[in-house]
Amino acid sequence: MRIIITAATTMEWMPTFQKINPKYATNNKRFSVGFHESGIGMLASSVSLMKMFAQETPTLIIQVGIAGCFDKKIPLGKVFAVKDDFVGDIGVVEKKVWKDLFDLKLDKPNDPPYEKKSLPNPWLKQYNLLNIPTKKSVTVNTITTDKKRIELYTNRYKATLESMEGAALHYMGRDLFIPFIQLRAVSNYIGERDKNKWKMHEAIYNLNETVLAYLDALNKIA
Repeated sequence: MRIIITAATTMEWMPTFQKINPKYATNNKRFSVGFHESGIGMLASSVSLMKMFAQETPTLIIQVGIAGCFDKKIPLGKVFAVKDDFVGDIGVVEKKVWKDLFDLKLDKPNDPPYEKKSLPNPWLKQYNLLNIPTKKSVTVNTITTDKKRIELYTNRYKATLESMEGAALHYMGRDLFIPFIQLRAVSNYIGERDKNKWKMHEAIYNLNETVLAYLDALNKIA
């Protein structure tokens, strides 16, 4: 079983890289783990993930990272597995109304790899070995601060989390039939730009503790 852990930045998986057990080294043919930095945003992530996949065929891709959260009832630092991801900022604003690809009829709601306008993870039930709580997420290239945008993402897409790379993984995984799982830790609430109120370190710590436990669970079934 070949596992690739990918993130936008190395800091998001570095604690796992530093702690990882030698039995997961790349020379272990039964179970090995590699690390990949995709870059920030959908464009960089899409290209980087495709280049990685062209070089090797992983059994499972684990995308890890911090995320913003629309729901202020959720404690900062909480870790989730993403069940559905949406592309949140491809479209147009006409007469002050947001229209996405499906509203514009440029894509149909079930045109592959979409399913009901979403990019759900079909392998989540199989690979959510720790029964990590699941949430919907929206992927954007511009971090959301506008109240109307927040209402759009929470009302239309029912999104709880926001990232800048998740949909790139979901799109590629579904399109090329590559098993994946996306794990996100909440570092901040959407719209809050005072970073003194963020919990970046706690989120990264909790995320990597979850990843380490997850790798142990994967190793047992490899």
